[in-house]
Amino acid sequence: MEGTVFTPALEELQHVKSEQGEILTKPFLDSCRHILPVIDKFGPAMTLVKSDIGGNITRLETLYSSNPSRFNILYSLVQVEIESKTAKSSSSCTNGLLWLTRAMDFLVALFQNLIEHKDWPMSQACTDAYNKTLKKWHGWLASSSFTVVMKLAPDRKKFIEVIGGTGDINADIEKFCTTFSPLLLENHKFLARFGLDDMKAS
Repeated sequence: MEGTVFTPALEELQHVKSEQGEILTKPFLDSCRHILPVIDKFGPAMTLVKSDIGGNITRLETLYSSNPSRFNILYSLVQVEIESKTAKSSSSCTNGLLWLTRAMDFLVALFQNLIEHKDWPMSQACTDAYNKTLKKWHGWLASSSFTVVMKLAPDRKKFIEVIGGTGDINADIEKFCTTFSPLLLENHKFLARFGLDDMKAS
């Protein structure tokens, strides 16, 4: 593998903003999709997260593909639903973007833990990241099943070796986190402006 598992996502992130500084739909969704192979390396511990991210990318992409020029800017997918008063529906793209952003928050927190806490076992890095991000939005059932699957987290050293490839994995993780975090923050701020950032899982 040329570079690390993060290389394709980092390349995509170079094109994520328009000249006006707006987040573009396709590069944003593609950079999220490029993280799926990283999640794969976690094995069964991340099956839920992977299907959640994959499903939300597909939901947003479907609307984008229906009119790529109209939905070129990421937030246009939400604005059209705000206008039609469908943003709060559980099957909306707004809901899809919110949960995609939250899942990516979790992954960024997890990757940061791997960099900052070199002595933590993988299960601790995962649980801490979950408690800081997704937990408050999950109901009891989702939360308890998450706690169970975190115990299936792979051995940390093996995981880092697998995702490392021929590149500098620590540098790439750090670069991914510092580049991606501001985009996630921007998503939360945008959704919060319309009171759409605090929807919970049913």
